[in-house]
Amino acid sequence: MATCVFLRVAMKDLALARVQGAWAQRPCEFGREKLRQNAHNERVKIALAQFNPIVGDIVGNLERSRNVIAKAAAAGARLVVFGELSIVGYPPRDLLRKERFVADSEAAAASLARTCTQTAALVGFVRRNPAATGRPLQNCAALLSEGKVQHVYAKALLPTYDVFDETRYFEPGPDHPCLEIAGGRLGLSICEDLWDSASLGRALYERDPIAQFRSCGADIIINMAASPYQMGKPRLREELFARRAAAAKAAIVYVNQVGGNDELVFDGGSAVIAADGSVVARAKSFEEDLLIVETADLGASRRETPAEDIDSLWSALKLGLRDYVRKCGFSSVVLGLSGGIDSALVAAMGAEALGPDNVHALAMPSRYSSDHSLADAQALARTLGIHYRVLPIEGVHAAYEQALGEALAGGWEEIAYENVQARIRGAMVMAASNARGHMALATGNKSELSVGYCTLYGDMCGGLAPIGDVLKTQIYTLARRINARAGREVIPQSTIDKAPSAELKPNQTDQDKLPPYDLLDAILQRYIEGEKTALQMIDEGFDAQTVHRVVAMVDSAEHKRRQAAPVLKVTARAFGSGRRMPIAQRYIPQAGEF
Repeated sequence: MATCVFLRVAMKDLALARVQGAWAQRPCEFGREKLRQNAHNERVKIALAQFNPIVGDIVGNLERSRNVIAKAAAAGARLVVFGELSIVGYPPRDLLRKERFVADSEAAAASLARTCTQTAALVGFVRRNPAATGRPLQNCAALLSEGKVQHVYAKALLPTYDVFDETRYFEPGPDHPCLEIAGGRLGLSICEDLWDSASLGRALYERDPIAQFRSCGADIIINMAASPYQMGKPRLREELFARRAAAAKAAIVYVNQVGGNDELVFDGGSAVIAADGSVVARAKSFEEDLLIVETADLGASRRETPAEDIDSLWSALKLGLRDYVRKCGFSSVVLGLSGGIDSALVAAMGAEALGPDNVHALAMPSRYSSDHSLADAQALARTLGIHYRVLPIEGVHAAYEQALGEALAGGWEEIAYENVQARIRGAMVMAASNARGHMALATGNKSELSVGYCTLYGDMCGGLAPIGDVLKTQIYTLARRINARAGREVIPQSTIDKAPSAELKPNQTDQDKLPPYDLLDAILQRYIEGEKTALQMIDEGFDAQTVHRVVAMVDSAEHKRRQAAPVLKVTARAFGSGRRMPIAQRYIPQAGEF
């Protein structure tokens, strides 16, 4: 039986898709008599297609979408729901400024529609705004059925905060449609349309789709999403959707994108939330999945167990690393392996994400490197099964000092001598990258990036900084968790136990220049993620001198972060597209009136 038997559009005035240069004029109405006959005796299956698109790979995404639709049809699904912008990938950013890109997106939606003869699909794509005014594009969902693009809905609520910048490109749609499915009504929304911004601190939009879905009598609300991961967000989403389902008096079918695109990691976790707020079905996290539910009870499938926060963080980092490397056209990585905790964690991440044979580690000892650091690096490499080479830098270091001796002899600060070693190592890692075609990984963490405890053109070199949004204290937690899960020392215990050090001078430790990491990270979380002022932190009981010192270090290091490798975003405020601080600025909050 064709899908057009049970689907029809309930709102006649919604804009239709542009297909082959002409706008369709007839409303979408499908087999009403058959619909009424089958309304109460047919269990209709809906497939939640948790899909990992590559941004801009319209041809590849199209072919893989066809395969997903075929697989869903074989499982008896009559409607397949994809995530937001599934055809072009999210976020496409300034690819949207390429006119051919948008035309290809429209053509791909029409092409995919020809696949949908027995099974309907809701897919995400970009189209040109049919109106003469407003922004030139729209972020859309297309209903594909009976071999055609039958209906198009344009996203109505457009986020412009954190990493989102949709009003840069898109014109919002006018309304939220309801479709009929097997005698029930289905509300259609795209990601932000269903987020309750008021519960997150401030109402950003004047209209609330939930009120509209209630007025049209929606039984089920579809939400096609591309909602990126951050720690704690999977639980937050389900709590939010539970409230929204209760407010709408309708079940919510939430379909999220999965995979890494640039610094963003999408965790999937697609789910069905009943009108009472309970989660009745849940897809896997951090991998593609096809979840089949039935309209009769929406729970006749499976409910995967979500990972705990620390495990979900590790899964997000691995997925982000794997997709960034592979979607950028690389298959292997190279990094400096110092024997410290940060590089050890990145090496372990690479081994799990890409396979040990695709990870190349370079130990680059100087005259200040300790024997135990080399021993720890070697032990880790042996345990992980990764490639490992020792390339001493003493000869190059001595040559640098001789060449720069005259310039550095006239009262230069000690840090200039220290940074020479870091830059030698950075050059060697980049040389290995160039020579062998490996992507270079920077191993700095968020604590170091925050306060500028890192070297430009040295340890900051790389195509990606996978732990650049992970605080030092979280690095230790992850390392212990890796060992606990393995039941053995994957990361040597001596690496975890020893005092962290850059080993750029005798007997050096990080705490020579930084507060203890537990104190530093507590301040950084409040200042960067919580956006608290120094005065507010002092009122909480933090030492005033330490707070002012840390805040000054963060503010003065912006120029370094602007030149750093991209980081994988796993917190509410990562160093990347979502944090746009000026470099040349002198703002100091005032305690009183001017």
